[in-house]
Amino acid sequence: MVSETAEFKSVGANEESADAFGSRVRSAVIWRSGSQILAQIVTWASTLLVIRLLDPADYGLFAMTQVVLSFLAFLNGWGFVSALVQSDSVDPFRIRQAFGLLLLLNALLAAIQFFGAPLAAAYYGQPMVADLLRVQALLFLATPFIALPEVMMSRALDFRRQAIVNLLAAFAGAGTALGCALAGYGVWTLVYAPIAMFWTRAIGLTLVARLLVWPSFNFKGCGQIVGFGSAVLFSQLFWLVQSQSDIFIAGARFDAHALGLYAEALFLAQIFMAKFVPPLNEVAFPAYARIKRDAAAVRWSFLKTVRILMLVAAPFYCGLAVVAAPMIETLFGTKWLGMAPYIQLISLALILMTVQILFAPVTNALGKPSISMFTAMSGAILFPVSFLVGAEWGLIGMAWAWLIAAPLLLIVTARLSAPLIGISLWDVARAMLPGLAPALVMAIGVGFAGQALESLGLAAPVQLALLVGLGVALYGALLWLLEREALAEVIRLVLRRRPPAADAPTQDAI
Repeated sequence: MVSETAEFKSVGANEESADAFGSRVRSAVIWRSGSQILAQIVTWASTLLVIRLLDPADYGLFAMTQVVLSFLAFLNGWGFVSALVQSDSVDPFRIRQAFGLLLLLNALLAAIQFFGAPLAAAYYGQPMVADLLRVQALLFLATPFIALPEVMMSRALDFRRQAIVNLLAAFAGAGTALGCALAGYGVWTLVYAPIAMFWTRAIGLTLVARLLVWPSFNFKGCGQIVGFGSAVLFSQLFWLVQSQSDIFIAGARFDAHALGLYAEALFLAQIFMAKFVPPLNEVAFPAYARIKRDAAAVRWSFLKTVRILMLVAAPFYCGLAVVAAPMIETLFGTKWLGMAPYIQLISLALILMTVQILFAPVTNALGKPSISMFTAMSGAILFPVSFLVGAEWGLIGMAWAWLIAAPLLLIVTARLSAPLIGISLWDVARAMLPGLAPALVMAIGVGFAGQALESLGLAAPVQLALLVGLGVALYGALLWLLEREALAEVIRLVLRRRPPAADAPTQDAI
């Protein structure tokens, strides 16, 4: 334990060269994002089989429980422990304090969810929700043994060992899901699989991080943890209001089958933003914290992140919007076709949301978590109000609400965060343009081609293959013709070549 702590302290104390630090960050991104991609391949392989065995109503019931679980989970102490990443140094006693805080909070949350489950079931009018929530309380008991090791390894930019454990957890969750679905467990499949995955991660991360320490319940002198964590905590609360308000509103207005279609459309549309961007942010937060005194490096790194991410996110979301129907029929079956209109609308909104969530790691690393708190508060107002209005036109109205609230939230976030980072709204727009403009043109072309193929009566898998192939070719050609510089930037990043001296700051950070 002592040697591990000394390692973490030395990482913060010793200066690194620009090349060495840049190499460590790139390695961290590769391990974190690469493992996330592999884990998602494993998870989605089982999901494609499970979703054919379960009914939309099962996913509707599960979505109802997730609202309760998510609102309690924001109090699980992760935000407090994340202060250890932002700190310049960490001593063993503070690690023990953080562990004690995690144990207390999560035990309390597990008890609240277990005994308060009937109240949630009464709100939704679904008695089954209470049974599901009681079992899901086990997730909170695993959280302390995930959060502390993950935060400490993230501080040291050690994502290789995390990646291995996360892959093992993905296999555990996928195997549990497939086994339960085949055994006819129904909605319980969606409950047992995350529990298996959480506890595999808890055991694995605790062992590889070698953080088998005794907790301390003496919280004297932990003001920095509480101060930083409180702002993060409120940000998470507001984010939960924003992200869970649609299911909360719809759950009391629509039946489980209809809600299941909307919830799975939302899950599928958010797959890139929810599964691949957070790992990048996990690397970005400690990386920005390390270069926070170099304003030019922070500014350059943030805009570079936006530019490169949009080269991937924009074509993904635009393509998803235009191939939604044949994709759903091919992968999930005809009983899920009702979620196609929701996917088309939400996907377009998530292009902007993907950029919006990139601001928080920067402002947090620069010691201003209050900015992300205010932006999250804005989202907690814009989205619920939009959903309440949209619900008057049914679930399709709630999908349209995404297209109204998302651009407004991005503008608010950029206006609040840009001055601290040293950029303008126009800088953000220019960083988005190399990926967004070709993606929109590609989507129009693929959309027209899709209408033509549909009129020919081709099978859904054939349509999907042709449209995806056309989209990839068209987007690649447009990048080559119009955004060759952006394409070269990606190639430099992959090949680990330094950018031209005129364009690069003092440190190749992100």
